[in-house]
Amino acid sequence: MEKQGNIKIASENMMPIIKKWLYSEKDIFLREIVANAVDAITKHKKLVGLGEAEAEENYRVDVRTDEKAGTLTVEDNGVGMSEEEVEKYITQIAFSGAADFVAKYEKADGDGIIGHFGLGFYSAYMVSSDIEIFTKSYRGDAPAVRWESDGNSAYTIGDCEKPGRGTKIVMHIAPEEKEFLKESAIRALLRKYCSFMPYPIYLNATGKEDKPVNTTEPLYDRQPKDCTEEEYKTFYRETFADFNEPLFWIHLNMEYPFRLKGILYFPKVKKQVELERGEVKLYCNRVYIADNIKEVIPEFLMLLNGVIDCPDIPLNVSRSFLQNDKEVQKIAKHITKKVADKLTELYKKDRAKYEACWTDISTFVKFGCIKNDDFYQKIKDIIIYKDLNGEYRPLSGFFGEEVSEEEAKNGKEPQAVYYVSDESKQAQYISMFKEAGLNAVVCDTFIDPHFISYIEYKNPARVRFLRIDADVDGALKEEGEEDKEIAGIFREVLAGKAVKVRTEKLKNGEIPAVVNVAEFTRRMSEMNEFYRMGEGDLETTLIVNTASAAVEALRGADEEGRKRVVEQIYYTALMNYRTLTPEELSAFTKNNAALIEKYLRK
Repeated sequence: MEKQGNIKIASENMMPIIKKWLYSEKDIFLREIVANAVDAITKHKKLVGLGEAEAEENYRVDVRTDEKAGTLTVEDNGVGMSEEEVEKYITQIAFSGAADFVAKYEKADGDGIIGHFGLGFYSAYMVSSDIEIFTKSYRGDAPAVRWESDGNSAYTIGDCEKPGRGTKIVMHIAPEEKEFLKESAIRALLRKYCSFMPYPIYLNATGKEDKPVNTTEPLYDRQPKDCTEEEYKTFYRETFADFNEPLFWIHLNMEYPFRLKGILYFPKVKKQVELERGEVKLYCNRVYIADNIKEVIPEFLMLLNGVIDCPDIPLNVSRSFLQNDKEVQKIAKHITKKVADKLTELYKKDRAKYEACWTDISTFVKFGCIKNDDFYQKIKDIIIYKDLNGEYRPLSGFFGEEVSEEEAKNGKEPQAVYYVSDESKQAQYISMFKEAGLNAVVCDTFIDPHFISYIEYKNPARVRFLRIDADVDGALKEEGEEDKEIAGIFREVLAGKAVKVRTEKLKNGEIPAVVNVAEFTRRMSEMNEFYRMGEGDLETTLIVNTASAAVEALRGADEEGRKRVVEQIYYTALMNYRTLTPEELSAFTKNNAALIEKYLRK
């Protein structure tokens, strides 16, 4: 006769899996054991509220190291367990104690109860050769219980003496894991994983003067209106060990459609040459999960520092990774919206502060736009740039009227927005623009070349960007035809160089010539260089200014004089565009000496 039954997973089959695959880092065991202790206290507190247990004023978790005995102990004064419960929740791996508790006491809604899987206890075997449990149930008639196992299939269980309710877990640390017996190492792990757990956690406590290693009332758990500016700054310093004051912060606090609390800080930028990765710590019911989890924290927000606690995030068994869930996407979108709202509020209500912070936050904002279209749509009107007068203006304020499809077919291009990428190197061009009453935006971060391409992509009918040295704008020159004589002189002398020659009569007569490189050509060269494909060939155009007295003097000069002056004008124009190569600098120096000699001999 056939019989039906349930398959029970034996611990000798589970332990290798737990030790090798379930947890990403060994030190997580301490988080799991302490979290279980906190759960036990939370359960007792809820039972007190239901009138089923005696009140307790001094809930606590004690952690003790003993290098001589080779043990690490975690003890709580929570609900404790009876022998039956030890058999059920410890011996039967993966039986969820938290779920069973909430199911039994329906009035207890489960808030603050961390455990969901019943596997956390066994993570201690990643570092332990043997574990003892001493536990006594809050029910006065239940005897204390001792349970012990070396992590294989065998265990022993029986009565023992234990004063007071709660659970004490004694981990006999394996010889190869002795680092987990050092007080300094355990303190660091408690601060990493347990900083905000809701009950005081003491390490090697000796008396009343001891201070808990954690903060039981983290700032993010309070209402924003109840927090002071100094408290926000102190929380930042203590949490991130950064003694530079943050620029400003966003306090997240919501209950619907999901529970989410936290504080995101905008730090001061330490370097302008690269994206600095921040540290956004994710917690679930005050239990540290990980830093910078991309499913919850959009990539661009990882440039910030912050703490986010979300009890509703769907974690996998080890709490190390998120399960794929639509609710997680909603959380990420909400955080993005709150950041955009904060920036918009600051722009509208305190423009001076917004502008003062812009140097530090502009890289973050631009990177966020490129990475997240929702973010771009929300803040596109508060993206600002300095102009040539040093005044901040919204980028959209530089745009022209939209070019219709019909106009585009007929060859009309969107209005050009000129920009400066290096105020020092492009000083000559800036001077010309200012004299002509023209303006440009100053691009002074490494991300700007990518960002202006993105803005062109998002606004193809309204804007195209040209670097200030990409062309001579109509407002910089007089109308007129090419001066064939001057053009011929320059083309003859510069015949062996990779440069085109064009003559224009510029309104500024002091500048003999300027170098222009087509915007598209230069961008392609920069892209090739960025991807290490070589710089590419840059086709330069030398625009010779026929309004210059030096250029005009070429008409009556002898052959040697024309050669020397043309080369001097060419190299000087080149120097105002870029750094000369060693060969070019040598040629310029020799040519300069020859000119001086020729002039002095006269």
